[in-house]
Amino acid sequence: MSKRYDIVIVGAGNAGFGVSQVAHEAGKSIAFVEPDLFGGTCPNRGCTPKKILVAAAMALDEIERAPTHGIEVGAARLDWTRLIERKREMIADLPKNLEATARERGDVYTGAARFVGERALDVDGERLEAEHIVIATGSKTRPLSIPGAELMITSDEVLSERKRPEEVVFVGGGVIAMEFSHVYARAGSKVTILEVAPRLLGNLDADAVAALRKESERIGIRILTEVDVQAIDEDGERLRVRFEHDGKAQALGADRVVNGAGRVANVEDLDLETGGVEHDGNRIEVDDYLRSKSNPAVWVAGDALVHSAQLSPLATYEGKVVARSIVGDELQKPDYRVVPSAVYTIPALASVGLTETAAKDQGMDFDAITSDMSDWFSTLTQAEPAGFAKILLERDSRRILGAHLLGHHGSDLIHLFALAMRHDLTADAVAEQLYAFPTFAADIPSML
Repeated sequence: MSKRYDIVIVGAGNAGFGVSQVAHEAGKSIAFVEPDLFGGTCPNRGCTPKKILVAAAMALDEIERAPTHGIEVGAARLDWTRLIERKREMIADLPKNLEATARERGDVYTGAARFVGERALDVDGERLEAEHIVIATGSKTRPLSIPGAELMITSDEVLSERKRPEEVVFVGGGVIAMEFSHVYARAGSKVTILEVAPRLLGNLDADAVAALRKESERIGIRILTEVDVQAIDEDGERLRVRFEHDGKAQALGADRVVNGAGRVANVEDLDLETGGVEHDGNRIEVDDYLRSKSNPAVWVAGDALVHSAQLSPLATYEGKVVARSIVGDELQKPDYRVVPSAVYTIPALASVGLTETAAKDQGMDFDAITSDMSDWFSTLTQAEPAGFAKILLERDSRRILGAHLLGHHGSDLIHLFALAMRHDLTADAVAEQLYAFPTFAADIPSML
């Protein structure tokens, strides 16, 4: 016997809840399928708990800069066990609260789903049928084929281990590696990042990343690029990473080796073939409306998509776009033109719009205005060691094409640039706006 719904949502993370909000308001019958914690990665093993650790590292940074303000303090020491316990307490109620919300919107099935037909799923022996199935299964750590890869930990363990490792090696220099390396380093760990590519964070502006790398190295993080990691071995109670760099065989000892190679879509256990869902093992082929090209009853949103950024607000947005297509009279396309984001290092690197490389690739006629803000009065006032901005302006229209900020409260200021881009405000209009002074926002006209 099977149960039938208007919509079955596979995954109860940001994307799934985005779908359910719109669909529930439209009166659709909904089923959630979730094999793990409700809320998915972000509140349980991602952005929410990560920010608790980042906040602690930011406090250490403030203490380090206190003498510049004439404040004498003793040597700061972070109690890692207490920090992890604080993190645990702060997020402990989130899964059950989110599950309660899911139950208010529809039926809940706790188990793993797999397709048994184009409009049917099996969840631990129960058959669910639906007019629409939404794959919102999120992402998982990218597997690496390095010998000894099973000895690595992931961001899950970084967020849960109650003992801080003294020496850490990150294999991969992605967002997760950069963020946690800053937390570890400021807490007192010796950190090395090994990246296979010529530079870190290849999707972000090269000059902004270079400024971040300089600050990362200033606080003691060792960064090697164009590295071929060959194996990870046990070395007593420690680990050893063997790699080649600059044509030389090298090795590093560490208490922990962390997979920092990013994340991939979590879709491999869904039996997509049986559902008639075309894919390549990672990427599900979707049309402009986030609908499966081979099975129009199936939709994809959030990190299970491959073509869009893995950002929790974007996942919620994509879920709502999918739901509006399902419940409305017209299909909806997601708009990815203005998506602000930040890498929560200390200082943070924030970005929106095109990078300089992307603008060149698109043949755009533009100016790139670069500012080293490290000696600006506002930066010096706060004793910030780094500040950088690059703003891309279309030459004729003076529209803002992209903004890339390191430090200078950039993770907040980036939203002013995003708002201007969303509403086609010119750089001149943004510069003429009155800003409270003295604030970091008051420096925006000088960035333009």
